[in-house]
Amino acid sequence: MKKIAYVTGATAGFGEAIAYLLAENNYDLVLTGRRAEKLVEVATKCKRLGAEVLEQTYDIQERASVEKAVSALDGKWKNIDLLVNNAGLAVGLDPFQDAFVEDWERMIDTNVKGLLYLSKAIVPLMIENQKGHIINIASTAGSQVYARGNVYCATKHAVKALTRAMRIDLLPHKIRVSSVSPGAAETEFSVVRFKGDIEKAKAAYVGYDPMVAQDIAECVLFVASRPAHVCINDLELTPTAQADSFNWFKE
Repeated sequence: MKKIAYVTGATAGFGEAIAYLLAENNYDLVLTGRRAEKLVEVATKCKRLGAEVLEQTYDIQERASVEKAVSALDGKWKNIDLLVNNAGLAVGLDPFQDAFVEDWERMIDTNVKGLLYLSKAIVPLMIENQKGHIINIASTAGSQVYARGNVYCATKHAVKALTRAMRIDLLPHKIRVSSVSPGAAETEFSVVRFKGDIEKAKAAYVGYDPMVAQDIAECVLFVASRPAHVCINDLELTPTAQADSFNWFKE
């Protein structure tokens, strides 16, 4: 019998790659994202890979939209085995004193509040089933703070803290909670961070081989596929050229 995974931010980057890999590995999928046309494209490919797919187009920053989407789940779609809280972003790379409050709010609303809204809506379904696994996509920025990373780093520290807190609170319900914490990976991430400046985004990956979305997807699948009595608390990964947030080898 197939498992069911709920994946946020499935229209690009990590989320898209995670959706495809889960589709290939005996999961049916609930996929979410803001871009309806792209979501249909990803869902169509997942269906070709053998998965049944339910698409939900909404903005995870909007609590009412999140709650409406989850309450609309019926039948087998309520039996969620795996929730991948992937939706997240960085906006701007400015010193604290020069940063835009609007950028801060967008990161907090997506990376922290969106994760909270969806988890709060999905967890009762998992409690009812007395099983489930939540994987939060964190970051190496959740362990270290780097210059000009201020609020982005703060949001990923929050994701790490929430992962630990949820794991404790959900122990009696046999629900595993994990985080996967990537370092530098070449996706739309830098394009969003630099607000569409393609040249700046490309420059972030010059001189070394960054990870790609498939690398992170494979780690998510590994974490999700451990036996029920095993929980990987956090899996942190970086490109070989990156030791941590401060030490790199670039040619």
